[in-house]
Amino acid sequence: MSPESERTVATGWEEAVDKYYPFLLEIRKRLLLLVITFVVAALLGFVYYERIVTFSLTIFRIEGVNFAFTSQFQFINLAVSSALASGVIASLPIILFQLISFLKPALSKKEYRFVLTLLPLAIILFATGFFYGVVVMKYVIGIFYEHVLQLEITNLLDVSTFLSQIIATSSLMGVAFEFPIVLTALVKLNVVSFDTIVSQRQLVYLICLIFAALLPPTDILSLALLTVPLIVLFESTLVLNRVFLKVKV
Repeated sequence: MSPESERTVATGWEEAVDKYYPFLLEIRKRLLLLVITFVVAALLGFVYYERIVTFSLTIFRIEGVNFAFTSQFQFINLAVSSALASGVIASLPIILFQLISFLKPALSKKEYRFVLTLLPLAIILFATGFFYGVVVMKYVIGIFYEHVLQLEITNLLDVSTFLSQIIATSSLMGVAFEFPIVLTALVKLNVVSFDTIVSQRQLVYLICLIFAALLPPTDILSLALLTVPLIVLFESTLVLNRVFLKVKV
């Protein structure tokens, strides 16, 4: 490479650094806040895991079912699960706020106000999805063990596996319930057209079914209970966008 070419490359590199370095610093600052929030919440969840586990088992107390430890290391597993759950739940509002703040310069005032109005709804939907996952798990497990009791068999449920499945299912359902927010934002910001989404309705149904099938409950009843709300949310979002938000069809 000739000296002139090397100088050109060096100049281009310096211009790129000058252009993007402030954005990289901003991303670093926001990620640092997110990491600190997650670590602090996770440490609290780890330290107070006994209270979290006791509260969880109180909610899921099922007649005739005894929760048991199958390994001496399950105390550590429960503490880690409590830490992860606490960290994720505490970090979610920070993630949403930081994402909106980072995108603010690229949005018009009208678009930014619209995105801000979605923030409280996003938190409500996550909480709704999370607790719906809890209710479904409790309902399905209750039905299963009621039938087992009829056989007069002692029920021992691995507490670590049980709570891990609860956390996984509830957290993923909370994330899935954010689908209306993402869909509405994409339509209003003209990233995806409304007609395109409507034309892919069958594909969306299939994705909802596959998503529910990948969650810890593996029975048909759980599959139905986890799939139907996602489809209802999708159809409700289409109606909301068409009727109330006046999207262009």
